[in-house]
Formats: sequence, structure tokens, C-alpha cells
Amino acid sequence: MPYLTGPVLAAGTLARAPQPTLSTGDRLLLRPWEPGDAPAVHAAFQDPLIHQWHVRSADSEAEVAGWIGDWRAAWQEEREAQWAVVAEDTGLLLGRVALREIRLDDGVAEVAYWTSAAARGRGVAARATAALARWALDEVGFHRLELLHAVGNEASCRVAARSGFALEGTKRSAALHADGWHDMHLHARVQGD
Repeated sequence: MPYLTGPVLAAGTLARAPQPTLSTGDRLLLRPWEPGDAPAVHAAFQDPLIHQWHVRSADSEAEVAGWIGDWRAAWQEEREAQWAVVAEDTGLLLGRVALREIRLDDGVAEVAYWTSAAARGRGVAARATAALARWALDEVGFHRLELLHAVGNEASCRVAARSGFALEGTKRSAALHADGWHDMHLHARVQGD
């Protein structure tokens, strides 16, 4: 049965070119992950706040190296696009920003992020998320980006608001974390916002 509309983004939209490095315009870079990032990611995942708001832990640098390999492959498969957020001048890893759950046909993806403990409170997540959203919506042509976070994660709610994602509602009991089920805020940004 034919569809009445065509795909928003064609297959190959991302994979036809290498994953780009993006600038926030204010001394942060979003760059593709490199194998040498494993020690810094492993260290970041030892932070109790990462454990509180994320569902993964990192037991070893070797495990994280596997994640990085998967993140790099995901670009070519157009299922995820993950970036390391680094200081432009030093290359120091400050966090991660990503497009997950990419659905090119619908022009939709989910934005996710985390920051290292040392980078928190400096606007890193909001600046990186805003830069990623501009690129995805304005340059690539995604129609809608969604952002989910636990209702209790007030810092993440501020990141969403500062990066232009409007709060649309609450998904009740939508994510299972180590401490139980969490209600999740759903934020979104669409072309033209």
C-alpha cells in the first residue's frame, strides 16, 4: 500500500558524508568520538549524577571503547549520531550530545546529552544541544527533535528550556532507572521554532 507522503529525509542523508565537527560559536566543539576518548568517558561514568539519571554504567575502559566503536558505526547506519563535546582550545572532553532513535522517513530524532562533573554549571549541555538542534533542523532538515528527561532532573529541564525545547507534557512512568520508574518530561523543538 503506497504512502500518501514521501519521506522527510531520504535514506543516506547522514551517511553520504563523514560525520561533521560542529562549533557552538563560543569555544565548544562537537566532534565525532575517537577511540582515545574511552578513558575520559569511563571516568565521567563514575560520577553519581550520571548513575542517577542514566541507565548505563561503565565497568571498564574496554567496555567504553566498545560503546565508542558502536557510536562511530551508528552514523553510517543512520540510527544514531553521537558527538563528544570538547573545549575548543584544549580538546578536554566535557560531555556528549546525540541524536538517538533517528527516523529519517519522519524527520524525527531524540536528543540526549550528559556532561562531566567538572563541566556542570557552565552552560555546556545547553550550548551543545542548541548547536546540535540548529544543525539538525536547519542544515540537515529534520522536522522535529524530542528531548526526554526524568521529571526530577531539574538541571536537565533547564538545559531543555535554554536550548529552545518547549515542554510538551509528562510521560507517566516512562523510564526505568536503577531506583525505579520515572515520570519523564517531553520537550520538543520543530523547524521554525
